[in-house]
Amino acid sequence: MSLASLIATGTKVWLDGVDPNDIGAQRAWGVTGATSNPTIVSQILSRGHLDDRLRELIGQGLGDDQIAWALADELVGSAQQVFRPVWQSTSGDDGYVSFELDPLIEDDAAGLAHAKRVDRYVALGKRWSAGHDNRMIKVPATRAGVDAMEPLAAAGVTINVTLIFTGNQYRAARDAIWRGARRRDNGLHDFKSVYSIFVSRVDVYTDAHVPELGPGAQGMVGIVNAKRIWQENAEFWRDKRPRLRQEIVFASTGVKNPADSPDKYAEAFAGGDIQTNPPATNHAIEASSKTYAALIDRMPSAGILDDIDRKVGAEAMERVLMREGIEKFADAQRAMLAIISQKRASLHGGGARPSHAFGDHAGKGA
Repeated sequence: MSLASLIATGTKVWLDGVDPNDIGAQRAWGVTGATSNPTIVSQILSRGHLDDRLRELIGQGLGDDQIAWALADELVGSAQQVFRPVWQSTSGDDGYVSFELDPLIEDDAAGLAHAKRVDRYVALGKRWSAGHDNRMIKVPATRAGVDAMEPLAAAGVTINVTLIFTGNQYRAARDAIWRGARRRDNGLHDFKSVYSIFVSRVDVYTDAHVPELGPGAQGMVGIVNAKRIWQENAEFWRDKRPRLRQEIVFASTGVKNPADSPDKYAEAFAGGDIQTNPPATNHAIEASSKTYAALIDRMPSAGILDDIDRKVGAEAMERVLMREGIEKFADAQRAMLAIISQKRASLHGGGARPSHAFGDHAGKGA
């Protein structure tokens, strides 16, 4: 019951996944929310769990892109039903499931102007949030994403800012959302926002690009970076006093170094706001006998912090990790469309229907 021990430190644990089998089991362990992305949906599709639904959508004449968004909407919606009692019991402070907007908006090959990208984020954010009180819309901390956050927040959309690697990104997104929140017609009563700080990818970056870090600092940059942003976030909202908590999500918490304990990041952020852990991470925690203590405000020694501050350039790190993150999400979306096309041929015996640029996003829900 170690997941219960982690939650007892004050941390909310969400699942980085929306597979219905995982959702049910991990809700029983105390998990109170979830998040989705194209990689997650692709994995579920690959397992064949959605083949029956695929046949139905193909039979309705939907294109591959339309099917992809219909399935994402249904998976997220199904998870929302599981966590809705949490949302109700916490008066809107927990129990959310996050829905990711089209990562191909950021695809340079599409040649979209900046203003068009902003418009797409705003239009899709409004569309996929409509009628969903415990759904968060994931908007990346890109230039276009940040510029879309103020109008989205003003329209009442609950935002999960994703692809945050640095404090500068966090501040730009937070300030845009706060400007929008103060323009809401219904005030701040239902205003909720979260900021997903990617952790393990930072340590992958420093291992490859900052090899001169000392042994005590290497592998700790992601933790230090996220804890500093967590502290800044707490300080910013302290005098604003919105009814609901505006929280940091510690994301990308699956370890990349096989030498690390699977709960390395989960333990480091114990007592913090929210962790979105991969299913395997939560399984490892639940199977262990560890008792967790709140470590969120514990930092490495001054010497390690100084080593990090002298050698890790935030601008270079952000530039590399944002480029990689955008590419990974776009590649995952294309892979999902390819899986649907392949399954169309095998399940229906017909050729692939063309995908529409950024899609009509038709289908059930919205």
